[in-house]
Amino acid sequence: MLSSDDCYNDPLVRSLRARIVHVTGIPEENYESLQLLKYDPGQYYKPHSDFIDNHAVQSHGPRLLTFFMYFNSPEKGGGTRFPWLNDLTVEPHQGRVLIWPSVMDRDLYKEDIRTTHEALPVEKGEKWAANAWIHTRDFQGPSHAGCPS
Repeated sequence: MLSSDDCYNDPLVRSLRARIVHVTGIPEENYESLQLLKYDPGQYYKPHSDFIDNHAVQSHGPRLLTFFMYFNSPEKGGGTRFPWLNDLTVEPHQGRVLIWPSVMDRDLYKEDIRTTHEALPVEKGEKWAANAWIHTRDFQGPSHAGCPS
């Protein structure tokens, strides 16, 4: 069985993290661990925001961005829909990346409800993806020190 350290230090995972840093310009210390997602036919995730209210008063601050990566192209379905953005739906394609804010530009402690999103049902095949939640300040240091998050 792999430990979380084995996964964290895997060369592919290290490469993904380095690419996210390169694209965003935000240091890796501000990131939560990557979340690997697998959806089988019929699976979905209801509309939600990545903003968490109590993060605003914690040392790492709120989630600033979501960096979402598609690892494959399901045969049918599995899009990411943003109902507050005119029902914008992004279809999953291998290698595609979505980046969206969780907070308002003018106030990094206020939720941007426009980026409420949902994972639409996979109709055929599987959907593999991952997301990195990126905070306004160092997330990893306080997390490793046992501070609440």
